[in-house]
Amino acid sequence: MKEQLIKFLRDEEGLTTVEYAVAGALITIAVVAAFTDLGAAVAQTIGEITAAVMTRP
Repeated sequence: MKEQLIKFLRDEEGLTTVEYAVAGALITIAVVAAFTDLGAAVAQTIGEITAAVMTRP
């Protein structure tokens, strides 16, 4: 039992999985932030176009 515990603690495969999970979470956060900013910019542009069209005689 003690040998299995030591083997488990020395095993670095689990650490690699955690590193991939953290990297994936960071990438997901970056993508969500980028799309949020993009959505705000698109909404602003559409608002400007709408205002320009509505003020034409």
